[in-house]
Amino acid sequence: MLSVEAFSLTIMIASLAPLLGAFTLLFLFLFEKRIDLLEKQKREIALERELQTALYNQLNQEIQPHFFFNTLNSILSLARLDRKTELIRAIETLSKLLKFKYQTNTSFITIDEELTYVKYYLEIQKIRFRDRLYYECSIDPTINQAVTIPFLLQTFVENAFKHSFEKFIGEAFLKITIKKQDQEVYITVWNNTTESRDDQSHERGLGLENITKRLELLFPTGNTSVQLINTDGGTSVTAVFPFVLKTEI
Repeated sequence: MLSVEAFSLTIMIASLAPLLGAFTLLFLFLFEKRIDLLEKQKREIALERELQTALYNQLNQEIQPHFFFNTLNSILSLARLDRKTELIRAIETLSKLLKFKYQTNTSFITIDEELTYVKYYLEIQKIRFRDRLYYECSIDPTINQAVTIPFLLQTFVENAFKHSFEKFIGEAFLKITIKKQDQEVYITVWNNTTESRDDQSHERGLGLENITKRLELLFPTGNTSVQLINTDGGTSVTAVFPFVLKTEI
């Protein structure tokens, strides 16, 4: 037979057990949240580091002197021909392009924001290449607010000019396709020149490698890939990553 003291102790233990269990679960929950937060912070730091690498490449390498000087010469020719309307539009577009490039300092942006910059770039290239350049965009409007990494599409487009159109004489045709399929975003840039393996330079490889790393950091649990292939009488590069709206990050 239990004594009064033993009975009281048993009742106390039985009463406290659920509380101790609840506190243990709460502690484990908070500990898990802390681990998740540390992992997120670690991923954000890595993303920021890779973004700075991309920014360096963009600001110091991708805006090449010959692109800049050729653009200025094209603008100068508009001034000499007294084509004032086109001249004003060209200067405004170049200003917007440079402003966007120097002000982009976040780990991710929306597809719509990236497209805005790319359109500025293509307008400038149209002034340079004139009737030689044709381009078209096929964009799924439902993914405009999906997130992507800065300079993904821009790098693909710039590579088409730098490694293809500026090296080969003839018609320059560029096609941008952005679509959603099975909760994934597909961004493809195709141009009508077929590159040899030697043409797919080390510099281009580094740019695509940086994009691959940043996609993996931004979407650590999702399917991401970057593929460059010769196809359909030309060269295409495609990036695949999860469909995530900006409001969900």
